[in-house]
Amino acid sequence: MYLPKFSISSEILKNIGIIEACKEVINTAPLVPAWEKKFQSDARARSIHFGTHLEGNDLSFTQAVKVIEGESVVAHERDVWEVVNYRNVLKFIDEMGTKEKDNFLYTQEVLKKIHKLTVDKLLDDEGVGSFRKSKVVIKDSRNDQVVFTPVPAIEVPFQIDEFFSWLNSNPAKQTHPVLKAGIAHYELVRIHPFVDGNGRVARAFATLILFIENYDIKKFFALEEHFDKDPLSYYQALGSAMIHEGDLTVWLDYFTKVVAVELNQVKDKVKKLSFDTRLKDRLGRQIALSERQIKLVEYLKINEQIKMKEATKVIAKVSEDTILRDLKDLMKKGIVKKKGKTKAARYVLV
Repeated sequence: MYLPKFSISSEILKNIGIIEACKEVINTAPLVPAWEKKFQSDARARSIHFGTHLEGNDLSFTQAVKVIEGESVVAHERDVWEVVNYRNVLKFIDEMGTKEKDNFLYTQEVLKKIHKLTVDKLLDDEGVGSFRKSKVVIKDSRNDQVVFTPVPAIEVPFQIDEFFSWLNSNPAKQTHPVLKAGIAHYELVRIHPFVDGNGRVARAFATLILFIENYDIKKFFALEEHFDKDPLSYYQALGSAMIHEGDLTVWLDYFTKVVAVELNQVKDKVKKLSFDTRLKDRLGRQIALSERQIKLVEYLKINEQIKMKEATKVIAKVSEDTILRDLKDLMKKGIVKKKGKTKAARYVLV
């Protein structure tokens, strides 16, 4: 029977402590719904862009966002489909995260569905959502040398069976969700069950575990950005288990640190933007703000004041008259007040 091999190091304990503290702050922060939607949209865009860029996708972040939103871009068809597919993967994970969680079973069918969505229109039908039947090797793109040989194809079904048996077992249920997600991430990379798309599938399945285990953290986080910004550290951490005879401690040190760093950044931003009594009416209801007004208040939360010169940069491509109307509406709602007159006037939160 499969049993992950690792030790609870002081680094892992420290990272888990940070994660728990950040989770509490983020989950209880009283954000305006429009801001929550903005955080989720941003996290989704970062997950999709950096998760595919890590695998060699050439789209810029701006291009990826356009594709996510259904706009057309001038780019290689494969790059576009990779982004579209990963968007569909995250949508599927969102749907799975709404299911009954107490008796949830992780299945190979879910894993295969994630793979099918990941490689749709990128692989022949035979390889979509099916375990590989051939040998694969991982090469260093810089010198074409083989750096990793996954398990033989004949072993894939058996090792996947063993891993999923553990994933649904009582010992796994007693394992911290972040560690469980990290273990799944590594094992799916190690086994490499598919011909292509294994990295994206492994990261997506780890995210699914976090969502199912009540660690979705309002869906504000994107771990892929950290992997992509320092891919050498990411791949070295994944490879550490081979050096240490299957021991995952170094990898889990790294994985929990990535989660801790990302959530700490999200927590700091959330704390700055958490609404207070200024954003409620006399009956305690949240005051509705437009997208432009949210940007203005967000800027004021961080910078304390804003002049028209800064406002035109915060809200680009609209006239000063439009911005002025937004500011006057914020003043009417009792959120902002004006100091000074004429063009030297500045606006501050009440």
